[in-house]
Amino acid sequence: MSENNLLSPNSAPHSDVEEIKRRSNYLRGSLEETLKDPLTGSIPEDDNRLMKHHGSYMQDDRDLRNERAKQKLEPAYQFMLRVRAAGGVVTPEQWLMMDRVAKKYSSGTIRLTTRQSFQLHGVLKWNLKNTIREVNESMLSTLAACGDVNRNVMCNPNPHQSEIHSEVYDWASKVSDHLDPRSRAYHEIWLDGEKIVDSRDGEEQEPIYGHVYLPRKFKIGIAVPPNNDVDVFSQDLGLIAIVEDGQLKGFNVSVGGGMGMTHGDPKTYPQVSKVIGFCTPEQMIDVAEKTVTIQRDYGDRSVRKHARFKYTIDDRGLDWFKKELTARLGWELAEARPYHFDHNGDRYGWVKGSNGKWHFTLFIQNGRVKDEEGYPLMTGLREIAKVHTGDFRLTPNQSLIIANVAKQHKKKIEALIKEYNLTDGNHYSALRRNSMACVALPTCGLAMAESERYLPSLMDKIDPILAENGLQDEEIIIRMTGCPNGCARPALAELSFIGKAPGKYNMYLGGGFAGQRLNKLYKENIGEAEILENLKQLFAHYAKERNIGEHFGDFTVRAGYVPEVLDGQQFHA
Repeated sequence: MSENNLLSPNSAPHSDVEEIKRRSNYLRGSLEETLKDPLTGSIPEDDNRLMKHHGSYMQDDRDLRNERAKQKLEPAYQFMLRVRAAGGVVTPEQWLMMDRVAKKYSSGTIRLTTRQSFQLHGVLKWNLKNTIREVNESMLSTLAACGDVNRNVMCNPNPHQSEIHSEVYDWASKVSDHLDPRSRAYHEIWLDGEKIVDSRDGEEQEPIYGHVYLPRKFKIGIAVPPNNDVDVFSQDLGLIAIVEDGQLKGFNVSVGGGMGMTHGDPKTYPQVSKVIGFCTPEQMIDVAEKTVTIQRDYGDRSVRKHARFKYTIDDRGLDWFKKELTARLGWELAEARPYHFDHNGDRYGWVKGSNGKWHFTLFIQNGRVKDEEGYPLMTGLREIAKVHTGDFRLTPNQSLIIANVAKQHKKKIEALIKEYNLTDGNHYSALRRNSMACVALPTCGLAMAESERYLPSLMDKIDPILAENGLQDEEIIIRMTGCPNGCARPALAELSFIGKAPGKYNMYLGGGFAGQRLNKLYKENIGEAEILENLKQLFAHYAKERNIGEHFGDFTVRAGYVPEVLDGQQFHA
């Protein structure tokens, strides 16, 4: 970026998306008219850009493209709808609502995302309004689940320290509500709210975002050591809870993380955030707001690939950011306090919380909730929700916690878990239990290769290799995505595969077990046979030469397979 742009970041010509937002009258555009058009299942691209802020992306079923083209039919257009749940906590009634709308309006399945949200796939244009209305009637929302705003605020599920989770979750909910867009467009279009003819003529509706919102999406996550399951260093703004003597003292603040990149473009890269100081709980919302406004004012609005907060900070430096943050706050962050992360995965099965209630963490492969032969997962969870008096918690690793089960109800929940053959995943390899995948094909328009549909079958072939080397119980973080946009946080995994082309993946090694270090490209553009051959050599070497307690990612760095990467600016070096 030029010196002039560093001083005046928004003086360059804005991207087309910025102009779409500018003309949209606070995210209204022509969405209301477009949704009523009976001649097509699609919407114009300008409106599709705005739809993201309302929680939806237009997609089409890529499995059907060629056949529909032969029949001279338009693509099988449909919409992905994302439902926010701050910290991933929902009531049994809200779970039943998601189950109901999934069957009524979507593909019939629910997807648990890596940001502790729900996704519905296959929603037709004609059903969007009813779906969103029913979601809102249950006190959940799709607003700001996507788009150039703050996304769902993540929070450690923390079933062990129930009191700490309650307090941290409360702050996650508060900051999420505070950063919600204020535009009435969502209520007008989806909930039949009172219409404002042109809000630009009245009082400013977006005191935090302004009328063109942020240059790109913004992500916040709160971790509670020793568990870094939210991958706090992948967040634009990470908050690390500092608990001393059983009390929440405040949060260490880290800034500038982000996972997305573009193949072949070294100017784009994943990044880990850096800890810059400490704030009290009461100061946290102010820190979050001022950080968002800095990105609003200084983020790149010309080149969207360069518009994430990580580039804003890397271009200017942490010292610049801390000075700007202090000026906007009117006070300075305190010195960061000590903390330690042990891991970033889930702990499956039953756990008794400090409040005397029980929590059961259910392994859900790649977050897909559906019924399969011999494994009626969706039906089982529906029946549990009907009798459960606690809550459900979506984990950052796409699993689900049946949380706050009272002692007198535990046997009933246990019986339903057994009846419907639900599982904590302990019969799987530890590698599979630590796996994540994005949706990819057939619905994601960005996917270059399979991910969710392919990773389980690849794991079936990897598991025997693990067993041969006595590694089936070794905790290893593995992630797969269909493209380099980073939806399953692959750049932090000890072993990851990022789609390059149909059946071809880039293979990365060396991420930190606790999510503290980026991985590095090891093999480029390889297929399944090469993947398995490389893993045979790697796992054999690891089993034979690892130190006591040494994690796989650490070993691949020590053994020289890849160099250590602690800053994304060295990711491609």
